[in-house]
Amino acid sequence: MKVWLMHPDRDFRLEGELPPHAADLVQDLELERLFAAMAQGDRFLLEVARKALLESLSEPEAVAYRQEVLRDALARPQAVRELYELAVAAGEDERRIFPGFLSRSPDSVLYRSVQLLELLVKRLRELRELADRHGDAFRSRGFRRLFATLREELDERFFAAAEEHLKELKFREGVLISAALGPGLRGRDYVLRRPLRERRGWLDRLLGKGRPAYSFEIAPRDESGARALAELRDRGLAGVARALAQSTDHILDFFAALRTELAFYLGALHLRDELAARGLPTCIPEALPPGRPALSARGLYDVALALRLEGGVVGNDVAADGKRLVVVTGANQGGKSTFLRSVGLAQLMLQCGLFVGAERFSADLASGIFTHFKREEDPSLRGGKLDEELRRMSAIVDAIRPGALLLCNESFASTNEREGSEIARQIVRAMLEAGVKVFFVTHLYGLAEGFHREGREEALFLRAERQVDGRRTFRMVEGAPLPTSFGEDLYRRIFGPAGGGDGVPRRASAELTS
Repeated sequence: MKVWLMHPDRDFRLEGELPPHAADLVQDLELERLFAAMAQGDRFLLEVARKALLESLSEPEAVAYRQEVLRDALARPQAVRELYELAVAAGEDERRIFPGFLSRSPDSVLYRSVQLLELLVKRLRELRELADRHGDAFRSRGFRRLFATLREELDERFFAAAEEHLKELKFREGVLISAALGPGLRGRDYVLRRPLRERRGWLDRLLGKGRPAYSFEIAPRDESGARALAELRDRGLAGVARALAQSTDHILDFFAALRTELAFYLGALHLRDELAARGLPTCIPEALPPGRPALSARGLYDVALALRLEGGVVGNDVAADGKRLVVVTGANQGGKSTFLRSVGLAQLMLQCGLFVGAERFSADLASGIFTHFKREEDPSLRGGKLDEELRRMSAIVDAIRPGALLLCNESFASTNEREGSEIARQIVRAMLEAGVKVFFVTHLYGLAEGFHREGREEALFLRAERQVDGRRTFRMVEGAPLPTSFGEDLYRRIFGPAGGGDGVPRRASAELTS
């Protein structure tokens, strides 16, 4: 049986390496907060959330398939939780049975497999009951196919046959084995036989004679004879033990896959509940086919920031359909970096089939998502900040492909205005020519103004809004770059509006004298 709740045609695997730029994504977009909200302290849920978000889907149909399952999970959370708990319980059943590593003899393997299968058959019956109870309420292709498979394969004939086989495999009446004589009078072709069941009445069985048979008994203290008889038994049981162990592994693999794939949707429920408790909206985004750049949003906010703050966050409206370059400038501490993270998070959440922190969101699917954010000074002093920035950009260039999304936050601001603008300008132009969509937050006026002067139709220029009195609204509005970032607003806020007679602000002067 296949689960296939994450992909329409294959299993979701936790194995395999993450993209080489995954660590930068986690750091720059503050994904650990998102993972923690989905996991709620569960390490397995954390592992699944990390893998699903960082391993993006690239086809609209694959995203739509997962979104269908997500809608079902959001609409019927109790059923999803019951299914997940059942899958977890099946894994715990395996740990309850002794592992059998002390003896790998066919007899031991058979005994353990029978014990475990008895528990697993009960779990399968519970799973079938859940399918009967909840199956008709689900609408997604993934859940409907899963429930249809459970109803078809786990019928009463299956359970009756399974219980009968398990009863026989306990061999309460002994083991019947046939064999042939080989060279040197050694046994070969050992075959386990079904026990003979003579259809005679009880009186005939009591008074009549049974079939003629030859038998022998081993003396109670004949250890060699007992060992030889055990070897004969193991040879007869070897084939059945292997088959039963494989059947057990198959059922355990199914429950493990069910747990893994449901873990993503359980994490989505946790995240939805966290955001809903803060009164924040979410939406199922529209995944557009790759090729033509598109991004449109209403009320888009930074989910990682929302999970950190107790109060509300400011959402932004974006109309960037057809825009391959988006340049964001404006006032210091105006929310530019937060806006950039909201874009990156929304794109990641879209491409893993998750909902997005917005009232509405649509974007084309990217071939990859890359970030180049400013870093703190290298404590090892192996190179300057510009060296470090260029090394990271070189790694991105090696991995990026046409159709990717690149998010740059204050890139190359570690050098002077002229050099930083020229380095960034050449890199951005190369990315655009290669078919990469770029969002660039910068204070480099020469860079932003240069692109604005070119009059590119594929470029959109946003500015962090600032009120006349210097207050920040944390909203991005369309507007040409300005030659100032209004640093004097911060100066006034920190040092006060007036200075001392020596030119030192009064607050700073007081601090110095104290």
